Amino acid sequence: MRHLIALFVCSLVIATASANEPAHASASAAAALEPAKTVAPSIKPALPSIKPPIVLPLSPAAQAAKDAEAEAQLSAKIATRLAAMRANQIARAAAAANARKAAVRHKEAVAAVAAPPVVPPYHGNHWSYEGETGPANWGRNPDWAQCGIGTRQSPIDLRDGMKVDLEQIMFDYKPSSFNVTDNGHTIQVNLSGGNYISLQGRSYELIQFHFHRPSEERINGKGFEMVMHMVHKDSEGKLAVVAVLLERGKAQNLIQTVWNNLPLEKNDTVAPSIVLDPAEILPAKRDYFTYMGSLTTPPCSEGVLWLVLKEPMQASPAQMALFARLYPLNARPIQANSGRVIKESN
Repeated sequence: MRHLIALFVCSLVIATASANEPAHASASAAAALEPAKTVAPSIKPALPSIKPPIVLPLSPAAQAAKDAEAEAQLSAKIATRLAAMRANQIARAAAAANARKAAVRHKEAVAAVAAPPVVPPYHGNHWSYEGETGPANWGRNPDWAQCGIGTRQSPIDLRDGMKVDLEQIMFDYKPSSFNVTDNGHTIQVNLSGGNYISLQGRSYELIQFHFHRPSEERINGKGFEMVMHMVHKDSEGKLAVVAVLLERGKAQNLIQTVWNNLPLEKNDTVAPSIVLDPAEILPAKRDYFTYMGSLTTPPCSEGVLWLVLKEPMQASPAQMALFARLYPLNARPIQANSGRVIKESN
């Protein structure tokens, strides 16, 4: 390559000199007399030109094969992407399902801890004041459902009563024949007819009275050692119960008469030949609380008018101790007020 460049330069010099010789002969002669000057022409090496490679067009068959290969590669990429997306969706769905299941299990666990155990129903007429047949389970018997689901149950704590001018209860009691029964839950005294109370235009006949220890009722949270419930019924079968609270003090004649005629066995009855005056158990001052409630024993029927005398009566410690030997605890617990109206005498 260097020899070619040199030959090309020499040829160029000779051609230039031959072209300029006629016009500059004298100048050349004069120049020949002057000292020779070496002029080095500026020669730039010529760079070889680089041509792009020639790409021959593909045949239709080759182009189709190439397009098919590219399409196959794109389809494979799309399928891989879709598979990854589906896998992510399945994983997210599984995680959400697991979270829902965990939340349900947690809720069930909390409910299992918070909710009382399910107790199966029982049938029969046996009930008591403790254990599986106690007050908390009376409502398990379908015949006594009101004991569990009723909203007007007794007894209640008599508080926040509305003080009004209540109508006086008219008592029309007289000495009557009676019998005494130990019914397995309390001592009950059944009276012959002829004893009444009158209130709100209705007349109720005294059917029986019985005892609870401690008192089932409370007044502003205060309980009493015993209570006597005097159960009355009108001509339509509606009930009104007068509650007489009992506290320790002097002996009570009516209570002593009942104790003197106690049966020797449970579920037995004694029918003495004497009479008993229920008026002896009434206090001199007969102000009272009143509200709508229920029976305090199964079947816990509602719609009972309660009249709780505010002034307690007295019974001797010995009289109370005698009943405690028979029934140390026969009181139903306090029930929910459920927004009931309670009235009391001024």
